[in-house]
Formats: sequence, C-alpha cells, structure tokens
Amino acid sequence: MTQHLADALPTSTGTQPGWWREAVIYQVYPRSFADSNGDGMGDLEGIRSRLPYLKELGVDAVWLSPFYASPQADAGYDVADYRAIDPMFGTLHDADAVIREAHELGLRIIVDLVPNHCSDQHEWFKQALREGPGTPLRERFHFRPGQGDNGELPPNDWESIFGGPAWTRVADGEWYLHLFAPEQPDFNWEHPAVQDEFRSILRFWLDLGADGFRIDVAHGLVKAPGLPDLGRDEQLKLLGNQVLPFFDQDGVHEIYRSWRLVLDEYAGDRIGVAEAWTPSADRTALYLRPDELHQAFNFHYLNTGWDAEALRATIDESLDSMRPVGAPTTWVLSNHDVVRHRTRFGSLERARAAALLMLALPGSAYVYQGEELGLPEVVDLPDEVRQDPSFFKANGQDGLRDGCRVPIPWSGDQAPYGFGTGGSWLPQPAEWAGLSVEAQTGDPDSTLELYRSALGVRREHPALGAGDAVEWLPAPAGVLAFRRGDFVCTVNTTDEPVRLPAPGTVVLASGELGDPDVLPADCTVWWQG
Repeated sequence: MTQHLADALPTSTGTQPGWWREAVIYQVYPRSFADSNGDGMGDLEGIRSRLPYLKELGVDAVWLSPFYASPQADAGYDVADYRAIDPMFGTLHDADAVIREAHELGLRIIVDLVPNHCSDQHEWFKQALREGPGTPLRERFHFRPGQGDNGELPPNDWESIFGGPAWTRVADGEWYLHLFAPEQPDFNWEHPAVQDEFRSILRFWLDLGADGFRIDVAHGLVKAPGLPDLGRDEQLKLLGNQVLPFFDQDGVHEIYRSWRLVLDEYAGDRIGVAEAWTPSADRTALYLRPDELHQAFNFHYLNTGWDAEALRATIDESLDSMRPVGAPTTWVLSNHDVVRHRTRFGSLERARAAALLMLALPGSAYVYQGEELGLPEVVDLPDEVRQDPSFFKANGQDGLRDGCRVPIPWSGDQAPYGFGTGGSWLPQPAEWAGLSVEAQTGDPDSTLELYRSALGVRREHPALGAGDAVEWLPAPAGVLAFRRGDFVCTVNTTDEPVRLPAPGTVVLASGELGDPDVLPADCTVWWQG
C-alpha cells in the first residue's frame, strides 16, 4: 500500500489525546465552496486551491460533503458509485490531489459516506429491478409486496422524510423502501453483501489517504424486524429525536464495531463520525463506545436556543453523556441542513458570541463554511432556483435547505464574488460584497478575524481543546461563566449589559468592551484568569 502523509501525522499515545478529541473540523459543501472551471458549480480543484485559506483560518481537518458519482437528486446524497467522482466535481485524481495537498499543509480530510441508501441509478438497484421479484439482488434492498386486494397499497404506513409514502411501486408490482427521496432506495443491512461492500468502500478511501468518514444517517441503517407500522399519523422530521422503528435500532452498533476494526487497521488515527439523530444524548453516546465510532454530532446543542439556562443544561447533559464512554463531546452551530445560526439567533452579535462559546467548550468543534464570515441565511431565493428535493413535496420538510447552501463570497464587489468566473448555481445577495474573505481580511472587527484569532488562541492555550468538564462560576441570570484551568469564559445571552467583576485579563471578546466589569449584551469574553 502506498505510504501516505496521513500515516505520519501525529497520532494518539497513552498520554496524548487522539487528534479528533480537540479538533476543529471545517465542513466544505463542495458545490458551494469554490468553482475552478467557471461552470457555476464548486468542484474539487476549487477546494484544493483554497486549502491554504483553511490552513490560515486555523482548522485541523476538513469534512467534504459528497462528491461521488450521482444523478444529484438530493445534492449528491444519492450515490450511484461510491468509488467514482461525479464529473461535475472532477476526477479521482482531483480527489487524490485534495487529500495529498491537505496533508502537506497539516490538514486532515474526512469524507462523507452515505450507507443508509444509494441512488436508484446504482448498478445493484438497476440490476435488482431487471431481475424481478424473489431474486437475490432484491434482497440487498427492502422490496416487499403491497397490501390491498391487488397489492396497490404500500407495505406499511412509513412516511418519507421528504414527504409522502416511504415506498414506491415498480412495474412488476413490488414496492421498495426509501426513507428519503424515491431516487434513494434503502439498503438492507441484514444482507452480508451490503456489509462486505461497505467495508470495501471504507478501505478504498482509507487507501487513498482519507483520515475518516462522516457517516450520513448513521442511525438509520437497521430497521425494526418485520418493518412494523408506525401506527400514528405523524410527519417525520429530518432533524428530530422521535422514537421510530427505522431509526436508532440497536442493530446498528454491530455494524459500527465491524467498521472500527477496519479503521484500526490503518495508521494515523482514522475516525468515524456519526450523524445520529437519537431521542437523547445517552442514546447518542452508545455509538461512541470504545469499540465503535469516535465522534457524533451534538444536535442537541445545535437545537438549543440563545438562552443561558438552556445552554448550560445542554452543555452539562452533553458532557455527562459522553464521559462514561470516554468520547469527546462535539459542538456545532450550523451545517448544510439547518438555517445558519446568525439567522436562527437573530443577529450577528449573537452569532459571534455563540462562536466564542462553542470554541471554548471542551472537545471538538465543527465550523460550517461561511459561518466564519458571519453569513446569514438567504431567505428570499426564488422558487425556480431551489433544488432541495423536499421543496417539491407536499407535507415534507420545509424545503428551504438551499438558503444555507448558497456559494460563499471570496472577493470583489459583485456576484459571484470570486467564487468562479461563471456565476453561481444559487444566486448570492448583493450585501455579501462586504462579507467576502477579501473584505474581512485584516479588519480587526470582522467576524473572519474573530474566528482566526479564536482558533489561534484555542490551538495554543493549554486549557482549551480536549477535556470533559467545565467548572461553572457564579453569574447573574442570563449569563454563563465557567473556568477551564486558568482560562475563563463569560457569556451574556441577554440584550442588556450585565455587571460582572472581571475574572482576569481579556484575551478575546466577540464585541466591543468598555468597562471590564461590565459584560455587554449578547457578548462572549475569554479571560486569562
């Protein structure tokens, strides 16, 4: 096997924590990051050209959303070939170049993996359709006869996440299960061929040098035996914590134990990160037992509003739930599926304050592309440009995920702001000229420079990064204050200044400070205490 720089990057030892325990991981949404060929769509070469920016920003790793061969029915989360690159993003050579150049810069690369379902254009599924009912290939998916006198009704009452039945009937009368779009048939993970195939896919990308995998719908692979009816009329939520017969079944853990064995075959601390929507933080922790995965997204934190009491409760619950399994807690404010947190929280001031709070907490943090620029959600996209599949479904999700996926601005005073030479696949707002990387670089008051400073402090300060606890300090209502060693973080979530004696020397603040004993409204301050 070719020796990769990933093998030479620092690894965990008996005294050093694994790199993932304190890593800041930057999510790149490839179609919206940088366009190298002027077709209006971001690509792998665009990502490669911007890796120095990410190194300068101060992140440790880069997570790439899907770039595999796909008909793009769901922005690449419908994979036709897990070992091929979609031509819109480039070639396998381009993917190799991104991984190698990232390693040369000291950055790690995490690739997205979509194991719950594939594209209806995947060769297995096309062959299953050709072979017909009762044939071996159909057993790799969930094909079932319908109900009713002539099989005209779906096999059960499950609803798709995107709206409508979770079943589609094919020409020979059978139905297949798809928890998402009809173009995304679910794999049957009870079948050994499915399990063997994905272990092979893991090794393919690990051999290419990938440092780990973000596992899409990690909680969805195993369905309850017999596929029982849900038994209630309830629209499913993409990002929710409902107890459901097709999510968070105990059988998923055997799969991830087998994956951990594959990851551990490789040098360099290769990791698995679960996108697991579960009913509780304790259920999420089960994915992170020592012989399973390494991290899981903390969606409980993402769903917490800008409220001191609620934030403290979520932080405590998150840390408490991870401690028994020895896993790091992760913190995330935005991603490609949710409204950007600047808009959710209602102001740039709150978004900046939330960022400093997140980066001060023990564990690993995720940054979604553009949040370091303070980008708001684009809420006024015209219907004709939207591509979120749930936008076209009745009674599905809100269909507005496109608003957080608008290509980010790099430079210049008019669209596409240096994204590429051929426009952008979603229109960028005129006011983004002042939010570009170019416009913010060197401005000490900009959000970009705040992130750069915060990530620099986080990397160098011995009290920050890995850990599993904070020491809460007395604070007025609406204020959070905690200590980590000789570091103190104070957060005012109210819309009024609050008097709070300065606990030390100011290191960094999300807003302008006057009297050191007064914490401004919607402001976070880091102190050397």
